[in-house]
Amino acid sequence: MAGGFSRERLARLHHALAAHVTAGDMPGIVALVSRRGETWVEAVGTQAFGGAPMRRDTIFRIASMTKPVIAVATLMLVEECRLRLDDPVDAFLPELADRQVLKSLESAVDDTVPAKRPITTRDLLTFTFGMGAVMVWPAKHPIQKAAADSGLAPGPVQLDLTADEFMKRLGALPLVYQPGERWLYHTGSDVLGVLIARASGQPLEAFLQERLFAPLGMRDTGFHVPAAKLDRLASAYLMDPQKKTLAFFDDAANSRWSKPPPFAAGGSGLVSTVDDFHAFYRVLMNDGVLGRERVLSRPSVALMTSDQLTAEQRQGAELFFGHGASWGMGGAVVTRRTDIFATPGRFGWDGGYGTSAHLDPAEDMIGILMTQRLMDAPVPPRVFRDFWTSAYQAFDD
Repeated sequence: MAGGFSRERLARLHHALAAHVTAGDMPGIVALVSRRGETWVEAVGTQAFGGAPMRRDTIFRIASMTKPVIAVATLMLVEECRLRLDDPVDAFLPELADRQVLKSLESAVDDTVPAKRPITTRDLLTFTFGMGAVMVWPAKHPIQKAAADSGLAPGPVQLDLTADEFMKRLGALPLVYQPGERWLYHTGSDVLGVLIARASGQPLEAFLQERLFAPLGMRDTGFHVPAAKLDRLASAYLMDPQKKTLAFFDDAANSRWSKPPPFAAGGSGLVSTVDDFHAFYRVLMNDGVLGRERVLSRPSVALMTSDQLTAEQRQGAELFFGHGASWGMGGAVVTRRTDIFATPGRFGWDGGYGTSAHLDPAEDMIGILMTQRLMDAPVPPRVFRDFWTSAYQAFDD
């Protein structure tokens, strides 16, 4: 079969995905796998329980799959010398200048020392600027309570404040670690979104539309869903821990994504489709080019998709990386084979609203899974593992 797939083994992939829908784990799924220029797409189930059939062009909230998009946009400005990887970001983000840093994770928020150096663009891209999600449950550290009180604790709900207010509140908190010292999840991408807007002189959504989405034909990607497309937006669900049943997180009939948000969140705010995101990942697979459109240089793509962390910076991030992956810029990089689908050099990331997308240069493969069942835990859900295992076992060579 074209693309090096086995038709019989692709049927296994269909059945593995359909089993989750039949079991009621989620109303529906759209999945895409491409290899060697051939693309396979499967739409299973419905856009909501009891709703319209799932479609290839159904629109999904992609959550943290927004992060690699923001990394590409940042590197575009680096290539134009409007940003520099190792320059301080103080000129564009004065709220992050002259930082104070906690003496230890257990310290009170006013028990601090001065930062040893300014925060740089590289720190934001690699999530080592000193702030982010502290993965301790239940929350016990003073900085966790301070972030929650400020409305900045990372979580599934989108921020309901402006970019300037976000930066003001962020600037009022101390850093958890010294710049460059330790990887902390998520917040760096939200800050990069503000940095892109200020450095480019455009709203983030306008910059992305002009420089990425329009040139790449990503017609259904953005920070909200226009009224004419709302019939293609899937409803999002989460597990009610008391009732042990799925409940609406965001009903497509009355969606938060039906209007532009007050804050275009670079860490989690985009919606997209499998074909739109496939176009974006093909740019990275093709060393920065799609058709006649060059988005990034080959060296920039190589930088973004290679391991950017030291062993010391990865300390405490085993929950995210295990012992076979690390972080590039905007996504994870597999560093050694620990599973069927863990090819060294594989790059990508998952979204907490139930999405997953990775590219594998060694196999010339891109895989994208779209559901709208929120993740119940930091570890990927079974549907993710079943998708990736089934996609890789479908190879016929």
